[in-house]
Amino acid sequence: MKILLLSRYGKLGASSRVRMYQYLPYLNAHGVYVTVAPLLDDSYVESLYAKKDKPFFNVLSAYIHRLVLLFKARDFDLVWIEKEIFPWMPALVEILLKKFKVPFVADYDDAIFHNYDLNPNRVIRMMLSKKIEHIMRDALIVIAGNDYIAARAINAGALRVEYLPSVVDLEKYAINEMKKKMDFNIGWIGTPVTQRYLKEISEAFFRLDKKKSARIITIGSRDINFYGVASEERPWAEETEVADIQDFDVGIMPIPDEPWEKGKCGYKLIQYMACGKPVIASPVDINKKIVEHGKTGFLASSPDEWTKALLILQDNMELRTTMGKAGRRLVEQEYSLEVTAPKLLSIFKSVYDNKKINL
Repeated sequence: MKILLLSRYGKLGASSRVRMYQYLPYLNAHGVYVTVAPLLDDSYVESLYAKKDKPFFNVLSAYIHRLVLLFKARDFDLVWIEKEIFPWMPALVEILLKKFKVPFVADYDDAIFHNYDLNPNRVIRMMLSKKIEHIMRDALIVIAGNDYIAARAINAGALRVEYLPSVVDLEKYAINEMKKKMDFNIGWIGTPVTQRYLKEISEAFFRLDKKKSARIITIGSRDINFYGVASEERPWAEETEVADIQDFDVGIMPIPDEPWEKGKCGYKLIQYMACGKPVIASPVDINKKIVEHGKTGFLASSPDEWTKALLILQDNMELRTTMGKAGRRLVEQEYSLEVTAPKLLSIFKSVYDNKKINL
């Protein structure tokens, strides 16, 4: 079976890496050969995180290159699309793929439809507010990273919707035994784009027990300051992210209960839990599904609840260990590549088998 993968980014793009690239060795080992064709290269992602201007002609060149590549789409058994083929343009190519009977699967790990239907620009809302729904309806299968996205696909009239959470490869994750130490490390991993969520719970950091040493470790943030609270900023790298998370005593995921955030797939929580760390998270959609309150961590809405959860874990290493082990078991059962890779393979094989029957 031959698949053309139209990913959004290269390996530096978290969504492409997690939703697609980590599955390639397994698929290849089972006779599914994937041609990878990212739209935007790693230099684009670097400029995105650095908040630099994106070179217009580089992006234009990327769009042209993808358009040329699409003329070969019929040479493949299936086209695997990350979100959409051309961002900020109508779904004309997806419509043509269906017209010419090129089967495609669309994968979503965030509420990208809100880029359009909630856009402050009226022209964009008028032209593109229903774009993602059109793609979902024309896709042979929509793969959704959470229930919020799956519901959107069903309401759009998608032929088939499959739930596939964002997961980790457990071979890369290990549990380090917790040891008594001076610092209580509160950890967060993300990007400069999402680090603003940390400011929403900064009050809780100031309420920690001043008699005990606490430190906030952020991975992937840039120039963030908690003013008076000890912190350490580490650059993200695929080679070091697991070792960095292993330094945490608790992993956190604060997010607001807003439309875009409802599309999040809770990947950082799964990373923390895979390393055997207890978690604290805002009770927004997928977080409520991943976190078992009181067992693998805590769900916290207000500054008071965040403070209480942090203080409980700061004072109780035994509870941190117990919750961490429970979280690791949950990842092994539901949020590991070992569990979801066979399911993704089965999805693709069903498309291939159906195509052969209809020839």
